[in-house]
Amino acid sequence: MVEGFIRVASATPKIKVADVSFNRDAVLKYIDEAEKHGVRLIVFPELVLTAYTCADLFHQTVLIDKTMKALDEIAEATRGRGMVAVVGTPYLMDHKLYNCAAVLHDGHILAVIPKKNLPNYGEFYERRWFTPGREEVRYITRTSAVTKEVYTIPFGMNILLEAEDFPEFILAAEICEDIWVPNPPSTTHALAGATVIANTSASDETVGKDSYRRELIRSASARLVAAYVYTNAGEGESSTDLVFGGQDIIAENGTILKEGNRFETGLYIADVDLQKIVQERARITTYPDIDECLRDRYDVVRFSFNNPGDATMPEEKPFSEGAAAGDSEKHEETGKSLKNKLLLDAADLRRFVDPKPFVPGNVLERNQRCDEIFTIQAMGLKKRLEHIGCKSAVIGISGGLDSTLALLVTARAFDMAGIPRENIISVTMPAFGTTDRTYNNAVTLTKRLHATLREINIKAAVLQHFKDIGHDPEDHSVTYENSQARERTQILMDIANQTDGIVIGTGDLSELALGWATYNGDHMSMYAVNAGVPKTLVRYLVKFVADTSEDKDLSSCLNDIFETPVSPELLPPTGDGQISQKTEDLVGPYELHDFFLYQILRFGFSPKKVYALALKAFSEENQKSAGISEVETYDAGTIYKWLNKFYWRFFSQQFKRSCLPDGPKVGSVAVSPRGDLRMPSDAVAKLWVEELEEI
Repeated sequence: MVEGFIRVASATPKIKVADVSFNRDAVLKYIDEAEKHGVRLIVFPELVLTAYTCADLFHQTVLIDKTMKALDEIAEATRGRGMVAVVGTPYLMDHKLYNCAAVLHDGHILAVIPKKNLPNYGEFYERRWFTPGREEVRYITRTSAVTKEVYTIPFGMNILLEAEDFPEFILAAEICEDIWVPNPPSTTHALAGATVIANTSASDETVGKDSYRRELIRSASARLVAAYVYTNAGEGESSTDLVFGGQDIIAENGTILKEGNRFETGLYIADVDLQKIVQERARITTYPDIDECLRDRYDVVRFSFNNPGDATMPEEKPFSEGAAAGDSEKHEETGKSLKNKLLLDAADLRRFVDPKPFVPGNVLERNQRCDEIFTIQAMGLKKRLEHIGCKSAVIGISGGLDSTLALLVTARAFDMAGIPRENIISVTMPAFGTTDRTYNNAVTLTKRLHATLREINIKAAVLQHFKDIGHDPEDHSVTYENSQARERTQILMDIANQTDGIVIGTGDLSELALGWATYNGDHMSMYAVNAGVPKTLVRYLVKFVADTSEDKDLSSCLNDIFETPVSPELLPPTGDGQISQKTEDLVGPYELHDFFLYQILRFGFSPKKVYALALKAFSEENQKSAGISEVETYDAGTIYKWLNKFYWRFFSQQFKRSCLPDGPKVGSVAVSPRGDLRMPSDAVAKLWVEELEEI
């Protein structure tokens, strides 16, 4: 399994009302099936052993006696499996009946957690049969109906179950209605340290309830910064007055990883990243510390996944063409390389890993995101223009993606501020690498946006500069390239002085992360509108305007810019006039770099984990699972090569980011030295490179 991940399952079997033996066997069947897939935690519905809809049959002694025995039988079936099962069951204790979640592992009942909030309104009558649970924990003695072993069990709501061999896994449980109340028990559980919440539920279906339920679970996982496994009753419950439709949900910190189909039974599996949850809690400084006084009110049950009792873990079997977790462990034990292990782990990962984390896959959502980002960028620039009383802006327009986006944003900001667009000075500065395609697009774009076009050919000025510093024009080294970039910046700054304006920066977030900018050249401006926008998203922002503009000529121009290879155009074109210098040939694909950037800065993941996630994200299987076709696939060698390059450039180029101009943050990742990234310019990449070298 990839570092920090654990496989969980939500299981809704088809049951029969009051047929405990049938229901027990249905639970066991899903436990067997889950084991084949390497599942470590499986959660079943509320009162699954009897059915939720038994009503006054809960007062029948034979039903309860049979259920208590079935619970021991299921507990015994977990022996040696390395799996925790959470099973909804009635539980009789001290002459009172409780609606409970029983936590089973390695032949034992680890804990019995009662439901606190018993609904007694509308179609619900739980107070007729059950007693509300209490937070305080009592210990009860139980004799197994199967092994006759006598052992003690904690009973109460305030129970945490910690895995000694997976310290990020801390399980707590609540039951159905508990999550629907204003102050759910899961809030206290999370504040006491729980990272995974299991909910055994029996929520009936009414019109529109599914969307509310989905948002309830999703938002609970986000609010708690936790994983939430919600398992709902389904087919087999009595339909006398109600219908139960399942809709199992596995959520992680605000993201739904897996959702069962309504009105269907089934086993739903996903891999949850508990390391991400722990790191998010550490990053969010407003997330409360674990209150020791609160923690003292909890009883902690410790167990081990990998060494249950004296049993030997069975070998896990593959579930698909990719290898299963057991296979990857076997490879590691037999001395296979770490690289092969990571390949197997990535193939086995049971979740979609988004290869474009900055770009929504849904077209409607993507368009909404693009419009929102445009507005943020334009509002930032509008404020700056108003604050300094500036009535003009100067942009170096190249016909590439970044300068195009900057010009589009500036046009919107001028419209918002009520400033005529002709006050936008769009400057094209042809030099040694400029092609007809980009030059013509720069001119067309400026005209269609009604900005003022100025053309200043910089060849003579740069050649004079070469002469001044004694540089051979045939030497196409970094001096040749950067001299052009700095000459252009000087021109833009001077024109801004002439027109009482400011220079609008065009560089994007991806370039800043890689240090792909000429220091005191395109690196510098007076307001950097693109500084928070990654390259993969820049493309779609330009495409968004192309698709929504009523100006057909503008749309045609923007579409061609969208298709133009990314290039600084600082080296002479090919013999047929085409772009010779393609950025992605030099620094690597921006799809990969943006993925690395997101995983490293947003979550602080290790190089090995970033590598494994990239293997999954850019695999054909992962993209097919989500119906994605527009993203490239990359092999392990290519991913490794450019991840190495990313770390080297990211650390070595921090000095450029340490003195960035102002610019608006638009997403969850940014590199401004005044905001998100407080990083010393002299930090070394040794630790990160050494871990990569292990691969």
